[in-house]
Amino acid sequence: MDNGSGVTYARGFTAAGVACGIKKNGGKDLAVIKCDCAATAAGVFTRNRVKGHSLMLAQKNVRNGRAQAVVINAGNANACLGSRGDHDALLMAKLAAETLGCKPEDVLTGSTGVIGMPLPVERIAEGLKKAVLTRDGGKDAAEAIMTTDTVRKEAKQAVVIGGKEIRIGGMAKGSGMIHPNMATMICVITTDAAISAKALKKALKSAADVSFNRISVDGDTSVCDKALLLASGLAGNALIEENTPDYDRFFSALTGVCTALSKMLAADGEGATKLLTIDVRNARTQKDAHKIASAIAKSPLCKTAAFGNDANWGRLLTAAGYSGASFDPSKVDIFIGSVQVCKNGGGLAFDEAAALKELKQKEVTYVIDLNDGAASDVMWTCDFSLDYVRINADYRT
Repeated sequence: MDNGSGVTYARGFTAAGVACGIKKNGGKDLAVIKCDCAATAAGVFTRNRVKGHSLMLAQKNVRNGRAQAVVINAGNANACLGSRGDHDALLMAKLAAETLGCKPEDVLTGSTGVIGMPLPVERIAEGLKKAVLTRDGGKDAAEAIMTTDTVRKEAKQAVVIGGKEIRIGGMAKGSGMIHPNMATMICVITTDAAISAKALKKALKSAADVSFNRISVDGDTSVCDKALLLASGLAGNALIEENTPDYDRFFSALTGVCTALSKMLAADGEGATKLLTIDVRNARTQKDAHKIASAIAKSPLCKTAAFGNDANWGRLLTAAGYSGASFDPSKVDIFIGSVQVCKNGGGLAFDEAAALKELKQKEVTYVIDLNDGAASDVMWTCDFSLDYVRINADYRT
């Protein structure tokens, strides 16, 4: 029986998650993933001009389209430390390479947690020694990268390409400092597809654009955000190249995994009580639709209204108005779930009890129909609760 889950669902991958004393509250804090062979690899990284040292090393090492291992610690971001941070990231890669039997340049490093504190590399060294990588270690790895996350995040999907079963599995972490700007969290995805480096890179970037870059918790973009994709090629399929039907099938399955992880990230936003889907329809351009979806998704007023189960649709229309999008306010219809609360830019005598019932669900959809074109966009976010302030007020201390 195959016990693989998340990053070990695809053939050729093993993983482990161990505690080595980096997180201040204890628990697993070091994730290790290894491919049985040198894998084709790709990555997308934060656009924040400030970047963590472990992230920058991963960005450098993945440029040749090859990797064999991923090592990620939680509890310390290894960021904003000058030459010390660069040295520690490289040492982390070297230690992992020695333990796993691969080259340091084939190790992709990641760190998440408090910024500006030196990375306790000696603890990572001890953690690597006790990490036993197995096919059922995906769950432990997913747990080890969590910081303020409350649930482990894993997804998987299979697709048949050329008569061969292709598996794609992934894990992600992220609960705060989440906003679209390429990756917006830490994610590792693995697949056993045989696929060219160019096709893999294109697929990951395109999938991230419609999934990870469509989530927001608080409008902040971290310095450590990345998504990595490794392909072992062990499924035995003919090599997948760009602009082919096989590529389209692979991309669809990859997008499914990325979207599932994205919704988990948004739903588990710090202090969140519900997942919000912002569905903007019939805009003049896709850019206009995205501007409106993004403005609503990061509006504290819209998000606090959702927490209070308040059908305050005026906040949604107001956010659309300052988003920078071009539209005619007098054409806008707004729905909270199935309940229409605004028609042609004006309020309706809607059923408050029905709207309250919709808002009390764990998943709530706001539909903003501009009736002004044929373009659309969607974003996923969460409500703002009192706990968001509490969690972030004492995050470091």
